[in-house]
Amino acid sequence: MDKSIEDIKDEALKAIDAADDRQAVEAVSTRYIGRKGVITQFLRNLSNLPKEDRPGAGKRANQVKELLQKAITDALSAIDARAAGDIEIDVSLPGRSAQRGYLHPVTQVTHQICDIFRRLGFDIAEGPEVETDYYNFQALNFPKDHPARDMQDTFFVSDTVVLRTHTSPLQIRTMEKYKPPLRIIMPGKVFRCDSDLTHTPMFNQVEGLMVDEHISLGDLKGILTVFVHEMFDEQTGLRFRPSFFPFTEPSAEVDILCVICRGEGCRVCSHSGWLEILGSGMVHPALFENVGYEADRYTGFAFGMGVERIAMLKYGIDDIRKFFENDMRFLGQF
Repeated sequence: MDKSIEDIKDEALKAIDAADDRQAVEAVSTRYIGRKGVITQFLRNLSNLPKEDRPGAGKRANQVKELLQKAITDALSAIDARAAGDIEIDVSLPGRSAQRGYLHPVTQVTHQICDIFRRLGFDIAEGPEVETDYYNFQALNFPKDHPARDMQDTFFVSDTVVLRTHTSPLQIRTMEKYKPPLRIIMPGKVFRCDSDLTHTPMFNQVEGLMVDEHISLGDLKGILTVFVHEMFDEQTGLRFRPSFFPFTEPSAEVDILCVICRGEGCRVCSHSGWLEILGSGMVHPALFENVGYEADRYTGFAFGMGVERIAMLKYGIDDIRKFFENDMRFLGQF
């Protein structure tokens, strides 16, 4: 009996050695260790052997089955390795380069704005996006239940906590920490309940604050003129229009000469020749009182702009939502 199982083993190993492809090896596997294979039939016929020979024959048959299974697995692995080695590799071909990424256009414009004001001596201040009602409104001269709060379209977290509607709270936080002279800009995300072609629930702002003795509207106009000329070009004029903001007095909207039609009138500027880009004004004395500054000694100005608005004008984009749709065909232009 031992010779018989040994003969089966030797025969199967020779067949495996002779097989030169996967199909041939799998055929050997089916013939010898398959459900109807030679070894399977051998095990089923053990009952025909004398009782005392059955344990030894069965044990040896299972050992041979395991040996053949390993030999078949090794043969298949060797065939796969040979097939992989047959693939020719042209080492002279250039590799696949990774696509280079770029900063989002809104981030690029934010950096440009900050860089301009840094060169004018402004420091950068940052603060929380979830603010208290005090810093977002009260300290900025927005009393409770005042109609001016309706301008902000606020997201309320609770009665006393909001998503900041502007980066102006940083004016108060910074003035509480430092004494004049002060010259800061405040970039960051802000949130308002508004969504259309020119508004989104989240957008980016950059605000500026300058406080010192003898600061005047002339200083404000000079700083903003330099900014406009650096951001656009020296042919871009600007004008101030009276406006209202609770935290500045007097207040003014700042318009620039339409960058599309150069003042001749077009659809973008509603045929007026001008485009609004930011709000500004002299810091209201009430803010100085809230932070402990001497209102009769110090004056200052503040301004704020939407980064997306600047980017839309700079690049001629007519829908603010394109900045947030992640369309690579659009973003790839920048």
